[in-house]
Amino acid sequence: MGLLGFTVAILALLTALGIFLVAHQPALTTTPRGKAFAFVVFFVLPLSITGFAAAAHLEKAKSTEFCLSCHEMEPYGQSLAFADTDAVPASHYQNRLVPRESACFTCHTTYTLFGDLKAKMNGMKHVWIHYTGQTPAKISLYEPYNNRECLSCHGASRSFLESAGHEGLFSDLRANATSCLECHNLVHDAQNVAGHQTWSAPAP
Repeated sequence: MGLLGFTVAILALLTALGIFLVAHQPALTTTPRGKAFAFVVFFVLPLSITGFAAAAHLEKAKSTEFCLSCHEMEPYGQSLAFADTDAVPASHYQNRLVPRESACFTCHTTYTLFGDLKAKMNGMKHVWIHYTGQTPAKISLYEPYNNRECLSCHGASRSFLESAGHEGLFSDLRANATSCLECHNLVHDAQNVAGHQTWSAPAP
């Protein structure tokens, strides 16, 4: 249990104790201090619990485990095990170029509930589609993948700056005029996971 979860548990315990006390000694609420106490128990604490609980769930939603918990995302999780070193998500995940615990969110930082208002609305749409069973056969991004996500890590790296393949492209890549995926085009290939060999870490 993280700090947010622990905070929610403490607040819930305090709320329960407060309600128990008011229920067994209702005369407490006849005094100004008692009314203030009841206000805290019945309004302030529940609102605080709601806020901290929402924050805890949003933090959990950044985890790879959460992202891959929906059955429609299983192939994307399987693609992280591709043995092909040209598979971009797999090579990043296996070589720990991204934190494995938050791999999905690291590369899709503006997706679903964590982006702007439009992204949040799309996130709610995803929840609706999931629970109503209307998942499309092929899942696609709403808009082309932005180089910003790649360059946030690679943009200042030596391997990127000294790569012969990037010569003359720096301005276009940074302006998103040329997509990184034009060359690094083996991404999740979720429709064909069975056709890929997989890699698993050897036992230590």
